[in-house]
Amino acid sequence: MSTFGRIYRVSTFGESHSPAVGCTVEGFPSLIKVQREEIQKALDRRRPGQSSLTTKRNETDQVEILCGLENEISIGSPIAFLVRNQDQIKKDYSEMDQIPRPGHADYTYLIKYGVKAQSGGGRSSARETIGRVCAGALADIYLEKQLNMNVFSFVTSVGDIQVPNEFIDKIVNSTLREYTKERIDALGSITIFKDTLDHLIYKCDNIFYNEQGDQILSCEENLLAQLEVVNMRCPHPPTAIKMIQKIQSIRGQKDSIGGTVTCVIQNTPIGLGEPCFDKLPALLAHAIMSIPATKGFQIGSGFEGTKMQGSQHNDTFYSDKLQNTQNTEKQEETKQESVILKTMTNNAGGTLGGISNGQSIYFSVAFKPVSTIGLPQKTSNLEGESTILEAKGRHDPCVLPRAPPIVDSMASITLMDAYLLQQTHVQKVKEGSSQWQYF
Repeated sequence: MSTFGRIYRVSTFGESHSPAVGCTVEGFPSLIKVQREEIQKALDRRRPGQSSLTTKRNETDQVEILCGLENEISIGSPIAFLVRNQDQIKKDYSEMDQIPRPGHADYTYLIKYGVKAQSGGGRSSARETIGRVCAGALADIYLEKQLNMNVFSFVTSVGDIQVPNEFIDKIVNSTLREYTKERIDALGSITIFKDTLDHLIYKCDNIFYNEQGDQILSCEENLLAQLEVVNMRCPHPPTAIKMIQKIQSIRGQKDSIGGTVTCVIQNTPIGLGEPCFDKLPALLAHAIMSIPATKGFQIGSGFEGTKMQGSQHNDTFYSDKLQNTQNTEKQEETKQESVILKTMTNNAGGTLGGISNGQSIYFSVAFKPVSTIGLPQKTSNLEGESTILEAKGRHDPCVLPRAPPIVDSMASITLMDAYLLQQTHVQKVKEGSSQWQYF
């Protein structure tokens, strides 16, 4: 199916080389201010051609909002987003008409439908995720401005290059709004220079590093020749530098490589998720595993939690008493105490029994190496004859630098749908309370 969600319903359309791609969104609340620039900003984070680490397909990915808004205000009707494809080179795929790519969806789409897209990956292409990013950006407008939620993702590994676990834990366990999409982009943006001795110098957040990822205490930027700016979306510069080097090396070999992304959702309302089959972790897993090239999902302590004992893994509760003030026209200002339980640790990853518990939700997703590579690969054509495929076309050597915006979007779509679903049968007792009142 091309539709996700029960109340916040997102339907994507279009193929890799069709005239356009996009989505329609139903269920977005009315009277919410939505600016095109907010949607475009999200698309700019995922668009191709950002650096030497990504595909050279040159798409500007300019979004058109076809309906559902008047004077930048949502009117309650479906909202449609359209992005026109501009840089298709269909001849690069002519050889693949009769030779399915190893590791790709070409063969399974053909067997399932009896036909496949004549060029590119069709619906299995990452171009399809443009609609998801539009819908995710729309959801973010509500989640951030109405609920003060904060959804962000970052690259944690590329191949065998991994961000130190203690640094990941620091981000995941932060209760402050220290990290956001913008902060991840800033920390993951690496400017690459070459010095007079042809050594590469890397600059991130006004700090210079050498090729080994070690900090350089003194460096005169005016003596350096700037080569390019790369956004690795990894907030740990020494590791990001090694990731960049890894991907560039893999690209030179005409090969590809995979990695992992971690997503954090802060300030989630308590009570989201519908037992038994629509538990919040199950919904997130469904959403995230629908992204092209995903091969694994874990939430909270995940597989590492299997190595712990219950006494270690259980998250101890403690009380956090809030003083809530309520004003009425007829009564004087009164203070009412409400107890909210929090946990000392967060091995559960922000959910208990499939329901959000108010702690930060965090999960990791594994992306496989890109299937379409330039190296000669042994395969078989559709006649069953052995052959060699040496793929042409423009493809990412690694999807990781562009994956976080897509992960963000599917997480936001899922949380938006779960929140609106909760609103259909319960309401908050009062603003600032952790409790819900059933109709």
